[in-house]
Parts: sequence; C-alpha cells; structure tokens
Amino acid sequence: MKVHVYDTKTSVARNFAAYLEKKIRESEEYHIALSGGSTPRILFEELSSTDRYKINWEKVYLYWGDERCVPPEDEQSNYKMTRDYLLRNVPVPEGNIHRIMGENEPSVEALRYGILLDRELPSDSEIPVFDMVILGMGEDGHTASIFPHEIQLWDSEQNCEVATHPESGQKRVTLTGRVINRSKEVVFLVTGAGKADKVQSILQKTAGYRQYPAALVEPVGGKLSWFLDEEAASTL
Repeated sequence: MKVHVYDTKTSVARNFAAYLEKKIRESEEYHIALSGGSTPRILFEELSSTDRYKINWEKVYLYWGDERCVPPEDEQSNYKMTRDYLLRNVPVPEGNIHRIMGENEPSVEALRYGILLDRELPSDSEIPVFDMVILGMGEDGHTASIFPHEIQLWDSEQNCEVATHPESGQKRVTLTGRVINRSKEVVFLVTGAGKADKVQSILQKTAGYRQYPAALVEPVGGKLSWFLDEEAASTL
C-alpha cells in the first residue's frame, strides 16, 4: 500500500491526474470505475485541462463504482457530475461510457450492470477485472455505496448490490467487494479534516477498524494507493 499526502485538494487532483495519465499511456485500453464526490469533481476539472494532459480518450472505458437511484439529469447523479465536469470537455467515445442507470428499478439495474461488467471487462476466475477502481471515503468510513450498517453487502457473491443510505433511505446501486478487490489497482482519493480519524484508524489498523467498509479494500493484486490532502492525513 502506498500513501501520498499533498497540501490541498487541488494538489491531490493534479498529482493523481498525472499518475492516471501515465497509467493510460502505458496501456492498450484502460477500464476505470469512477467515484462521485467533491474531490473527483476537482479531478475531472483538472483532466479537462487538455493542454496539460495528453490522454488518448479513445482507449479509455468509463464505468461507475456506485450511483444514486435518480435520473441522469438529477443534481445528485454521479453520472451527471462526470458529464458536466469531464465528458463535455474530453473526447471519450459514446460507446466507451457505461453508466449505471439510476432511473431504473434498483434491483433490476444492479443485475443489469453486473451482467454488463461480465460482458465488457476481462475476467479472473469469472470475476470482472477493472484496470483501476477510484474510490472515495465518507466520514463514516463508507466507500462506494456500502455503508457500515450494511457492511455485509461487501461480501456479496454478486457484482453489484442495492444499498440504502442510512439517513435518507435513498437507494443506490454499488459495486461489491467481489469486483473492487479484483481490480488491478484501487486508488482512494480522500480529502478533508472530517475524514482524518477514519483514515488513521484504517491505515494504522486500530481496534475495530474493520467495521468500516473502506478497511475491507484489499486488492488481490496488492496494488492499493491513498491520495490524501494534509487535512485528511492530519492524525497520521
């Protein structure tokens, strides 16, 4: 596991963007599961600076690690955020974009998306394999849309599950640990002082740390990185 600490959110986004550019350049095609949240938004804005990053978007295939069960025009949609801050600005072919359809009935969509992953991605032991899964982490230690109160979803035998937000009750479609831990590489982008205690607990493996879904991210290939700002790393 590698931990990278930068002074600001913008520095996190800029350094990760350079890292991702290198990974894509070295690959014939590159399959990425994206995250929602404020830090990925800054990342997408950074990647849209096409004079700085020379990415061949034709060999990039985009998926999502989770999605709120809302239409694609809803302000809460992870797809909408990606479209507004990245897809409108870079030439990703339409056929390379595989969104979770949040407007569909959740259980039907979880099944459909799981089948899509089986069809579109290479596999290992009949499990779809991403080149990279990008994750965030909530202040409660959740990742993708697997929350502590539903941590059993992590061990599902399905590629995708329907999760429920613990406060709003909103339904979400999420990748499970089965897929996330089979990725060739997993990268956490975590910023903000509100997450510092969970970052410390997970990275230093303090008592009870495995109650947090983010602590269960253990790629079988062993490639796991955390990109943190100084606030998120402040208790390390």
